[in-house]
Amino acid sequence: MLPFGKLPFWCGLTAFLLLFFASTSVQAIPAYARQTGAACADCHAGSYGPALTPYGMRFKLGGYTDTDGKGRKIPLSMQLTESHSAPARGDSSTNLSEGDLYIAGRLTDQFGGYVKIEADHSGHNTYNTRLSNIDLRFVAKELKIGEKDALFGVTVNNSPGFTDPVAVLPAFTRYGPPGVTGTLLNPSSPNNLANRVIGASVYGLYDSNWYGEVGTYRSLPSSTQDHLGYNLNGDPGRLSDTGYLRLAYMKDMKRQFFSAGVVALTTKRQLPRSGSTDDLKDLGYDLTYQYLGNREHIVQVAYVNILEKRDYGSAPVVGGIAARDNGNVHDQVASVAYTFKQAYGISIAHMKSTGSNDVVRYGPSGSPDTTSNLITVFWTPFGRDESYTSIANLKLALNWYRYTRFNGRDSDIFFAPPGGRPTDPADLNTFYITASIAF
Repeated sequence: MLPFGKLPFWCGLTAFLLLFFASTSVQAIPAYARQTGAACADCHAGSYGPALTPYGMRFKLGGYTDTDGKGRKIPLSMQLTESHSAPARGDSSTNLSEGDLYIAGRLTDQFGGYVKIEADHSGHNTYNTRLSNIDLRFVAKELKIGEKDALFGVTVNNSPGFTDPVAVLPAFTRYGPPGVTGTLLNPSSPNNLANRVIGASVYGLYDSNWYGEVGTYRSLPSSTQDHLGYNLNGDPGRLSDTGYLRLAYMKDMKRQFFSAGVVALTTKRQLPRSGSTDDLKDLGYDLTYQYLGNREHIVQVAYVNILEKRDYGSAPVVGGIAARDNGNVHDQVASVAYTFKQAYGISIAHMKSTGSNDVVRYGPSGSPDTTSNLITVFWTPFGRDESYTSIANLKLALNWYRYTRFNGRDSDIFFAPPGGRPTDPADLNTFYITASIAF
């Protein structure tokens, strides 16, 4: 039974999910701009990221190896983020919330990569340092199949979906619905796979339009997760027979871009590691449209829909009621972003997570359904061809994270005792201001 009566625990969990979502999005990295001689805005719809343009997608598929040919560059960048957070309930705070080190760029014409090490503020003037995303690639370019161009590569990475060239899956965007449950491909789900597994995939691009990737993963030992800076409460468990598949059709029309894709993941999981084995299968699809025009007005619309089927290895009994031995979890994200002159923008994400009713696994309400939104307004003064500098970047953002439903309820979401103060979904809302600099 979930501890609904322990309000501090749930508020802490929600705050963690919010900070995880807000702080770990993939950004434009000045090291890549120095390596290629291109502005950050060439690869990203907004000059600080995260959304990729078709040019940025090709750079990623090419193993991060493109260069301006003007000598070797140091493949290092750093990022600092200062945040002011004002939750609907609780104290406001201002902190240097995150410091990141990026080791990113080419080693040879065929080898390149992306490694992020981040230090997150954990309270009381202390920081937790951890290894974040890894994507190391070997690529063979300029191949031919028949008369069509082709590219093949291998990636070693630690997060299924982060390698996605369309850059729309939750592991890349961090647009994942937070809640008490969620799919394995959602980085905001409890016990998700992001950064706690290691795996390898082979991928290919045919005729510049057709993308395919297939790979496998295994979870890192709990001791390794601890050494890498991760709380063991988030352990995804022991994985076996894990397979990952990504297929996408991408159409670059110069002033516009469209993609449609499917993603699948299947695994057997023991959580806890000495427990019974659950059979989990994720299957999803996604649609993306970009209007690029002459880069003065850029609009991106995306929709991601992932369904997870669960066959549980055990059905615990609480109060004479047995848990279901199977069920579904469903994550959906719809987002739209507008950028003006690659410097000013607004983005809105609507996130919804639902699941099969189960009073044993999800507490008194029996429902894990959660609905939330993230609204961001931002300004990025650098990162464009005409900018004052191309070796540093800055982003100022106003963010509002809001909940309209939590744990299947629109009010009193933690079942306050008689005389106690109820908590509504809006009490979990947070407004925060961030200032990030990368160099």
